[in-house]
Amino acid sequence: MANLPAEASKKPSMKERILETADRLFYLKGIRAIGVDTIAAEIGISKRTLYNHFPSKDALISAYLERRFVQPRPSDKSPVEQILGTFDSLERRFSAKDFRGCPFVNAVAEMGPSDKSVKKIAIDFKESRRLWFRDLLVKLGVADAEGLATQLVLLVDGSIAQDLVRDDPKMARAAKEAAKVLLAGAGVRLKA
Repeated sequence: MANLPAEASKKPSMKERILETADRLFYLKGIRAIGVDTIAAEIGISKRTLYNHFPSKDALISAYLERRFVQPRPSDKSPVEQILGTFDSLERRFSAKDFRGCPFVNAVAEMGPSDKSVKKIAIDFKESRRLWFRDLLVKLGVADAEGLATQLVLLVDGSIAQDLVRDDPKMARAAKEAAKVLLAGAGVRLKA
């Protein structure tokens, strides 16, 4: 029997196990619906052990959102392919049985506007996506890259909302078609 690489044989740390469980439960059932006692029970640990890693539920919520804050991977695809590929990716995600929308929007909706830490993480995430679009649009030579980037993130968020209401992954395809119109209107050449 071959030896497994050290990374493959490593068990996740307790902190990572707590975060993985919180991530799954918070996303699928809601932040307010899940207490730390539920997370601890799911893992088979005491609340005290959980609190040794995360001093409060608020700290766990922040860690959950920070864990979800992943930057897009660098790509060899053209800027147009990357922009339009966003909507293809959304359509695949919408088709997943466990899709519940944007975890950042969900968190702000659940925690309310007075929760400044959740709101800050959500704003930072949404702005990072807008800047990602903007940087791709700058590479394409779009004159108003800032404005068009904002419009593209609105299409992303709008398609997410429409999918949640309609349960129709084709909402991402409709948003992609709208993105093509916006790109063409900004002078971007699209492949036929």
